[in-house]
Amino acid sequence: MDRVTTIRSKLQQALAPERLDITDDSHLHAGHAGAAGGAGHFTVRIASSRFQDRSTLERHRMVYQAVSDMMPQEIHALSITARTPEEGI
Repeated sequence: MDRVTTIRSKLQQALAPERLDITDDSHLHAGHAGAAGGAGHFTVRIASSRFQDRSTLERHRMVYQAVSDMMPQEIHALSITARTPEEGI
């Protein structure tokens, strides 16, 4: 299973998103120290009702918690947009 599929599965299980877009941006960071070990850079855009009444920091923590077992070996960096379905992504 590739890393995007694994990230998607973990986020779907933990946060039941109504919308989820994941992009592997690793190729943009070739030569970067964090990429040297094979860990990737990803952009996550997620809309979940579980983010209701949560601050941006809390939302990001929820995303990081869902994929914590992949860090730092498989994930070096995440760029996160986390909103409720009403806020849209």
